[in-house]
Parts: sequence; C-alpha cells; structure tokens
Amino acid sequence: MVIKNIIILIQKYKGRSLIRAIFLSFISTILSFTFFVAHAQRQVPDNPVPFDAWLEEFKAEARTEGISDQILDAAFKDLTPNEKVVELDRRQPEFTQTAEQYLERRVSPLRIKNGRSKMAEFAEVLNPSARDIAVQKRFIAAIWGMETNYGTYTGNFNIVRSLMTLAYDMRRSAFFRKELLKALTILEEGHIAPDKMIGSWAGAMGQGQFMPTSFFAYAYDMDGDGRKDIWTNEADVFGSIGNYLSVHGWRPDQTWGREVKLPDDIGERQALVDLTHEPNPPRSCKRALKDHSKKYSLDEWQEMGVRNLDGSDLPKVTNTNIEATLLMPMGIEGPAYLTYQNFRSILTYNCSNLYALGVSLLSDELK
Repeated sequence: MVIKNIIILIQKYKGRSLIRAIFLSFISTILSFTFFVAHAQRQVPDNPVPFDAWLEEFKAEARTEGISDQILDAAFKDLTPNEKVVELDRRQPEFTQTAEQYLERRVSPLRIKNGRSKMAEFAEVLNPSARDIAVQKRFIAAIWGMETNYGTYTGNFNIVRSLMTLAYDMRRSAFFRKELLKALTILEEGHIAPDKMIGSWAGAMGQGQFMPTSFFAYAYDMDGDGRKDIWTNEADVFGSIGNYLSVHGWRPDQTWGREVKLPDDIGERQALVDLTHEPNPPRSCKRALKDHSKKYSLDEWQEMGVRNLDGSDLPKVTNTNIEATLLMPMGIEGPAYLTYQNFRSILTYNCSNLYALGVSLLSDELK
C-alpha cells in the first residue's frame, strides 16, 4: 500500500518536492493502519442472541424474582453493552510490581496520614460501629483505605450497565446474571437510587466494594434507618465491613499476627520452612493459603527458634489458644510473619496474601 501511494504521488507531484510527498504518504498510511488495528481489536460482547432480545428475556426472568416494571424501566433506560467493560474483563493482568513495591505503595506515609485523619473525622460513627460489631476500628479503617482510599474513589461505572454487559457476554454469564438480579433487588428494596448505583467495572459497589450478592450477605444497617447505604452512609459502611469480618471468624481479642525474626542462617531458615510445610492447604482461598505453613501454637514456634522482630520471646498466651502460620511472601531471605485467624478473615475479603498483609500493616499504623 505504501509503494502504491508513493508511485501515485510521484506522478502527481513531478515538479514538487518528492520527499515531502513521500513523507505525507507514509504518515497517512500509518494513521490508516492504526485506525484499522483499533477497530480490529474492538471488544464487543460474545453472544449470538441480539442484545434487545436477550434483554427482554432477562427482564421476564427479573419479574419472576419480584422486580417491578418501574425499577426495570429506570435501571435499563437507554442502556447498551459497555465495550470498555468487556475490554477490562478480557484484559490479562500484568503483575509488574514486586511484593515490596506493592506494600510500599499501599502502606504509604500519605495513606497512613489520611487514615488517621479520617478516623478522627468519623470517630463519632466509627467508634460505636466497631464496638457494636466487635471488630477493632483500625482494621475496619484499613480495609476502607485499601478498597476506596477512605471512600474518596468508589468507581465511576454504572453498576447495572456493567453487570448487564458481563451477563450478556458469554464468558462468565451465569455468575454475572445472578449478580445483576441481586443488583436490581437492591434497587427494588430502595437502598439506593438507580442513578446513584455506581462502582467498579466488575460490579463491586460502595466504599467497601461489595458485590451485590455480598451486599445481601454482609451489608449492615448500622444506623437503623431501614436502608443499607454502603455508598454515602459511613455508619453503614463501617458496620458492613466489620460485619463481613465478623461473619468470617473474626477474633476481637486478637490481632492479625506479627512480623518475626527467623534464624539468620539461610540453611536453618530453609529447614524450618521444610519442617512446617503444609502439603494440603484448605481449598478455600487455596491460591493464598498454599504459601502458608502448618498451624502451630506460639509456644511451638518459640521452641522452633522463632522470635519477635526485636529478638525477644514470642508472647505467652494463657487464656486462649493462638495458632499461627508462617508466611514469607518475599522468599526465604525476605521478612517473615506469623499470621493468626484474623489474617484468614481478611483473606476472605480478598484472597491475596499481599492484600491481607497490606491491610494488616496499615492497621498497625492506624492504632
């Protein structure tokens, strides 16, 4: 194509600057190619059924689930599938950050400073919410900070449109169809108005980033006004985050764990890791828990040479049995942590050791 264009320009511009003409032809060809590639890569939902027909069929199902025509009309008014959502769903994530970089970014001095400021600002709401739910306020605040930077960014996608797009697409249709029905039920029950239901491209909502099914399982009406407003009502936000942790086995009498000191000799460290290796991690959140050791009491870890980071003895626990697993997310030469039950509760919020460690370390700074 480039050669053809050059020949045409040579014939047309015999008495003019041939170099300039060739340059313009080259730029034109590059722009045409870019336009072609952009359209070739355009992401559209993969479904042989026309969208309008699919939507009418879905609405019929929604009516059988108790969704009124008033809500259906308001929620789906002028909506079409969102190509950006399809693109984000199909994009392969690239993990270019090291564990150290991840933690430095999420437990940054600015996030710590903002967290302390927000905890003071909302103390009249946060303190009683944490007390009534029986989850330490610093952990509620840490998840709040990790999920939406203390409520300052909750996403800007229309939740119904996002879930509708993903339900119409064939890749994970069944999962998102269920989430879409639950989102409509949230609207039907009056917890939020359709135009205010915004969040992430994948359907996570509010300051705690709950999926619609999680909303019904864990959202908490902390102020007793009959609505579970996880978008704008901080009492409900704190109560819902705390309730999520509480339902998943939170121990209010314990912390998350602690950073510990292992033997300096790498060979001794490796021997400890090999000795305590867990060959059969739980199936729930296996991708994170496969990196944890077997559970041992703090006394048993003490006997195996594990100490507090400053070299002192691990705590002596008399009234309760604290079992801990060893986690070394940065490898045998990196920092080591003993993690307790509450760490596993955080993992149910997001099945990632680095996420749970980020929440945990941030919570330590928010004491």
